[in-house]
Amino acid sequence: MEKKKLDRLSELTRIARTRELTAEEQAERTALRNEYRQAVTGNLRAQLESMTIVEPDGSKIRVADMKRDGEEKK
Repeated sequence: MEKKKLDRLSELTRIARTRELTAEEQAERTALRNEYRQAVTGNLRAQLESMTIVEPDGSKIRVADMKRDGEEKK
């Protein structure tokens, strides 16, 4: 997420603490929050998938290769 958008999200949050946001500001804040949430989720997923788990027997398993609940292993 661009710094400019993150700064705007922070600004809208500060404004919301002092007064009620207009409908336009609320819609903008919701859109920015969703974009921020997607960026954070994507970054976290990328970090987790690059990790390797070392089992007690010494074998290594990449998190990206692990089966997710309800998904078939690739």
